[in-house]
Amino acid sequence: MRFLVTFYVLLASFLPARHAQSAALERGTAIIDPLALRDLDRGRFGLGRVMLPGRSADEPLSNSQLFALPSMEPVRKALDAEFDKYIARHKAGLANETIGVGDSFDFQLFDRALLFSPTTRFVLAGIVNRMDRAYVHEADCGEIRLIYRLTRTDIQETAGEGAVSPRLPMTLNVVLKAKGDAAIDASGKPLACADIARRWLAAGELPLTGAALAEKLTAKDGPLDLIGPADITHIETNLQIAHAPKSHLRDFRTDYLMKVFDYDARSKTFTEAPMENQIDRERVMADARLGGEFKAWLLDPSHFAELDRGTIVIPEKFLATVAIAPTPVGFSASDLQPAFGLLQGDVAGSEPLFKEKDVVAALKKVAERGITLHNVRSVEGFERRLNDISCAGCHQTRGIGGFHFPGVDWMAAKPDNSIVVPASPHFFGDQIRRRNILTTLRDGKQPDYSRGFSSRPQTRGSSELAGTEYDDGWGAHCYVQHANAADNDRSFKSWTCAEGLICQPAGAASRMGMCFIK
Repeated sequence: MRFLVTFYVLLASFLPARHAQSAALERGTAIIDPLALRDLDRGRFGLGRVMLPGRSADEPLSNSQLFALPSMEPVRKALDAEFDKYIARHKAGLANETIGVGDSFDFQLFDRALLFSPTTRFVLAGIVNRMDRAYVHEADCGEIRLIYRLTRTDIQETAGEGAVSPRLPMTLNVVLKAKGDAAIDASGKPLACADIARRWLAAGELPLTGAALAEKLTAKDGPLDLIGPADITHIETNLQIAHAPKSHLRDFRTDYLMKVFDYDARSKTFTEAPMENQIDRERVMADARLGGEFKAWLLDPSHFAELDRGTIVIPEKFLATVAIAPTPVGFSASDLQPAFGLLQGDVAGSEPLFKEKDVVAALKKVAERGITLHNVRSVEGFERRLNDISCAGCHQTRGIGGFHFPGVDWMAAKPDNSIVVPASPHFFGDQIRRRNILTTLRDGKQPDYSRGFSSRPQTRGSSELAGTEYDDGWGAHCYVQHANAADNDRSFKSWTCAEGLICQPAGAASRMGMCFIK
C-alpha cells in the first residue's frame, strides 16, 4: 500500500502542474518564464547582485564565494552543524544500516562539499508574489520571494537514458518586503499596497516572454523595480539531506532539511531563526509548563479562529529552528510529522498534549462566542491544520518530493521546454486565492487572508479549478463520504469527487484518498 500511496503522490505532482502551466494559473502572482528568468539572473536579480549590490552581473557568485561572505558565515556553520546532528542521530538509530555520501550507503547523504564548492552556484528559478501574507506585517504589504536552485557549473545537462542534470536538490529563498525602500512614486512618497498589487496584476497580462518580459518587469513601472537588496528580511533553505532507496529493511525514503535565517541589520549577517509555525514538538512535550502555556494559548477562541483561517502566527518561544521533513507520506494527519505526539503521544508512550476532549471543548467555546469556523470543525481537522500550518507539514502535502517550487531550468539545451513541473500542485492550486487577494488590494478593499487546507485549495468563488485535479476532478484529494451524512467529518465533508469519479482511500484505515474513475 505504501507503494500505491507513493504512486498517487508522484502522479498527482505531475499532472496538475501541466494543467496549471497551460491555464497560466500563476499569472500576476509568479514569474516562471525560463527565458525571462535567465535574463533576470544575468542582471540585477542574480544572487551575486542581490547579496553584493556592487558586484558585476558578469561575475556569477559561486557557492565557495557565497559562503565566504561574512553575512553567510553563520549560515554555513548552522548547516554544517545540522549535517553533523543528522549523521549522529542516524548512526545511533540505524543498527544495521550505513550512512554516508555515495551509492554504496543505505542512507545516501547529500555531498555537502558540493554545497560550499566553487563549481556550484544558486541560479534564479522563479520569483513569487506573496502579498497574500500581508497579515504577518501589513506595513510591508507582504513578501516577494526570489527562489534560487543549486546548480553545478562543471557539468552539462544531458538527455536520454542515463541523463545527467546539473541541478541539485536544494533551494534558497531570498525573502524581501513587498513594500521596500524603492516603492515610491514620482514625488518620492511611499506607494500603497494597492499600487504594488496593480503592477503585479498588470505584469501578469503581458503577452511577452524572454528578454522583452524581463525588461518590462524591471522597468520604472514594473513590479520588480520596487524591490532590491535593502528589502531583504530573511533567507530560507530547503535541502534534500539524505535519500534511502527501498530495501528489505524499509520503504523508499527521502529527508529534507529546512531552516530559516533572519537578516540582522546591525551585524549585517544572517542569523538562525525560529521557523514560522514549526512547533518544537519535543520541547513543548518535555516541558510541562511550556506545553501547558502553548495549549492554553492555542485553544483560546481568538487564536483558534486564526488557526482555522490559516492566519495564525505562533509565538517564537514555542517554535523550532530546524525541521526534517520525510517523504513520501500517506494521507492521514498522523503521517505528517509536526503535530504527531501533540494529539497522539510519542513513541515513548507519553501522554498527548491535546486530548480529544480539549479540542471538543475548544470547538464548543468558539461556537459560543459566535465565531464561524470553515476548516477546523473536528478533532481530525484540528490535527491536520496543525500539520498544515507548519513548514514541514506544508512541504509534505502535495509537494514534488520535498519542494513546492523546484523552478524552471533555463540552463537546459531547450529552456522553453526544459521542465514540465516548475511547481507543485499545492502551489498552482493556491494561485486563485493569491490572485483574489491581489485584486482586492488593488481595489483598495480589505482582503480576506484566510486559506483552505494545502490538500484542497480555496476557490474564492472561481470556477477555474472546478473538475480539475485540484477540485473534485481526477487526482484531486478527497474524503470518502458515508451514506449517512451525519457520519461524515465536518472538516472534510466538502472534499468530494465529480460525477463519474470515486474517492479511493489510500489505505483500509484511511478516509482520505484521491478521485479516480469508478
